[in-house]
Amino acid sequence: MWDPDVYLAFADHRNRPFYEMLSRVGATRARRVVDLGCGPGHLTRYLARRWPEAVVEAVDSSPEMVAAARERGVDATAGDLRSWKPKPDTDVVVSNAALHWVPEHPDLMVRWAGELAPGSWIAVQIPGNFETPSHSVVRALSRREPYAKIMRDIPFRVGAAVQSPAYYADLMLTAGCKVDVWETTYQHQLSGERPVLEWINGTALVPVRERLSEQMWEQFRQELIPLLDDAYPPRSDGTTLFPFRRLFVVAEVGGSGRSRR
Repeated sequence: MWDPDVYLAFADHRNRPFYEMLSRVGATRARRVVDLGCGPGHLTRYLARRWPEAVVEAVDSSPEMVAAARERGVDATAGDLRSWKPKPDTDVVVSNAALHWVPEHPDLMVRWAGELAPGSWIAVQIPGNFETPSHSVVRALSRREPYAKIMRDIPFRVGAAVQSPAYYADLMLTAGCKVDVWETTYQHQLSGERPVLEWINGTALVPVRERLSEQMWEQFRQELIPLLDDAYPPRSDGTTLFPFRRLFVVAEVGGSGRSRR
C-alpha cells in the first residue's frame, strides 16, 4: 500500500526533477493538462497554476494516492496508465516518476504521440537507479530465507525496462516528435538517521511491506540496515550522499522527426 505521507518525507528532493522537466515544456496555453501517476497531488496543483485556463486531469493506480490528491483539491481518479487515452482537447501529458513501473512504457509513449494532436507535448521523467545499492541489496536480501518464497513474485527488475537517453530520443523522433532528452544524476544530501532506508520505505520497499507480517517486516528492516549503512555511510557532518539517476523526455508532437506509423 502506497503511503502518501511516507512518500512526501523527501518532497524537496523528489520535487526538483518535476520542475526541471516542466521548464522544458513550451506550451504557453493549454486546454487540458494530464498528470499520469499523479501521486498525492502536491505537484498536480502546480500544473493548474502553470496553465490556469486548462482542465487538469489526474490519474493514479493507487487508491491511497488518489484519496490524498483529492484531499488537496485535485480531481484525481484511479486508473491504469496502460489503458489511458487522451481526450481530443489534451495539449500536455505529464508523467513524473511513474512509467518505470510499466515495462511497456515505450509503446505507450509512441501511442500517445500518435493519438495527440500536432503541437501537443509529452513530458516524462523516469528514475534510472535500479542497479544501485538501494535496490540491489533489497533484491539480494529478498532472495534469502525466510523471505524468498514469500517475495518471489515481486517485480524487482522493473528498472530493467528503463532504457538509455539515446533510445528514448530515437523512439520519439521516429514517432514524429521534436525531442529533448537528457539524464541527470542528483547527489541528494540527506539528513536524519538512516535516511536511505526511509527514502526507499516510500518506494522500493512498498511491495515488500505488503507481503510480510509485522514481525517479518521488522526483521527484514533490521537485516537491511547494515547493508544500506555500508553502501551509504554517513558523512562527518551527519549527512548522507544518495546518488539518484533520472531520465527526462520532453517531446513536442509533430514538431520534427520522421514518423514510421
